[in-house]
Amino acid sequence: MAATAFFSAFCVNAQGPAGGDLPLTIANHGRILLVLPFDNRSGQPSLDWIREAAADLLSSRFAAAGFEPTTRTDRIYALDHLGLPEGFQPSRASSIKLAQTLDADSIIVGSFTTDGSDIIAKASLVDVPHLRMKEEVTSRGPLQGIVEVFDTLAWKLTCELDPSFSAAEQTFIAEGKGMRLDAFEQYTRGITEPDQAERLRHLSMAVKLSPDFSSAWMALGEEDYNNQQYEAAAEAFAKVDRNGPDGLRAGFFRGLSLLFSGDYPNAERAFADVSRVLPLAEVVNDEAVAISRQGQDGTALFIQAAADDPRAAVYHFNLAVSLKRHGKTSAALNELEQCLKLRPNDSEAQSLLAAWKSPVLQPASDSDSGANADPLERIVRTFDAAAFRQAATMLDEMDAARLTKLPAEEQAQRLSAQARTYLDRGLLLEAERLYQSAVAADAQFPEAYVGLAEVRQRSGDAAAARKEAQMALALGPTADAYILLAQLDLAANRLSEANSEAGDALKLDPASSAAQTLVQQIQAKLGQSK
Repeated sequence: MAATAFFSAFCVNAQGPAGGDLPLTIANHGRILLVLPFDNRSGQPSLDWIREAAADLLSSRFAAAGFEPTTRTDRIYALDHLGLPEGFQPSRASSIKLAQTLDADSIIVGSFTTDGSDIIAKASLVDVPHLRMKEEVTSRGPLQGIVEVFDTLAWKLTCELDPSFSAAEQTFIAEGKGMRLDAFEQYTRGITEPDQAERLRHLSMAVKLSPDFSSAWMALGEEDYNNQQYEAAAEAFAKVDRNGPDGLRAGFFRGLSLLFSGDYPNAERAFADVSRVLPLAEVVNDEAVAISRQGQDGTALFIQAAADDPRAAVYHFNLAVSLKRHGKTSAALNELEQCLKLRPNDSEAQSLLAAWKSPVLQPASDSDSGANADPLERIVRTFDAAAFRQAATMLDEMDAARLTKLPAEEQAQRLSAQARTYLDRGLLLEAERLYQSAVAADAQFPEAYVGLAEVRQRSGDAAAARKEAQMALALGPTADAYILLAQLDLAANRLSEANSEAGDALKLDPASSAAQTLVQQIQAKLGQSK
């Protein structure tokens, strides 16, 4: 049975203790979501790629809105864990089991069909603990506007998930404005194609069509890495947005690719960039390996890795090798014994322990077998994506906890500064979410309203942008608010108003290059109109 059909049949009749409706409390649960591929009800096999594209788009928007959607990799892993194939269409029991395996609080199930040149997408939210489905939401638009159709659907679902969510629908739509549909199709086909050569072909075409397509570069890098094309993989990973959702993971695998390519200095820098943000044991260990491969001492980092994950034998082994190399034999023996306690059948560690304890008793042939040779520290090749996300979430929670202890104005100031970094990168939804948080922290902070005005301006809602800028000015005169109003009036050909507002901005900030440029543009237009 299709996922949507199952939930419609199974959840709609769920009742509470007294026969009343079961309370739907998704917004009060955790924020982990499982977005299932949509059912293709169009009758057109050529549109099957939209099944996964819908899940990918919705997951991206949910993540930008502050939720934690599980990844496609997580979903495939869970299916494999349950003994189900990747393309499996979930049934009643397996869908819930899949969500529970992934610790998801809510499931999004949906379908799409076509009507002439339009696509119609429908989706529903399911509260996993209570097995209760919310009312279906719908979005419709032209097939060539698939991204906007699913962005609108994502906005409606987000408002269902969190009724207090205040980001505008236009901001969701603006998130996908720069995405080329042909590149997105190639990317989706690339991550779902079973044949490796075809995956490479589709992903290569995706980044050719859209050179800034970060997700496609990530997928292409993974393909090259798995195919041991390490130099090509390093180049692909380098083009992933380091501040985006794949940034840390790309940095880690770029470091591995550079290690395996023999480029140890750049490998060290790649791991260091990741560890500055999230110093997990595997990252710190591999940074130390890159250092030691250059003939330098990585002991301090090996100590850190072993302390971070003392139950992993590999870190004790590496620390032992590094300590022994730098003349600290007693400490090295202790670490090697700890390694063997955790992994008793490690033959290399066993040989090293015997050689280090009784070096003069070792036969000459042992040197040929490698027992007395200077061993290399081991590279950790696995990436615990769940641990990375959990650690990142913990860091965010720690930052949020520290933020709440600050005065309201300082909270708003810091949130607005963080929002500005997102805005400068074109991430409107993330920026709006933080600006809204800044307003919630301090409703008298004008810079937050100016930021919201710029978000509205970039998303194409001039009226809303004007309203936010005027709210900022009501709290106090700011050059940025006047500049934004002048830009809006210039675009609307209201030259007199624009000239006045640009002049007000210059009075407040005579050195503002943006205000000076506006004045020049307005004067030029006024001259043309005479």
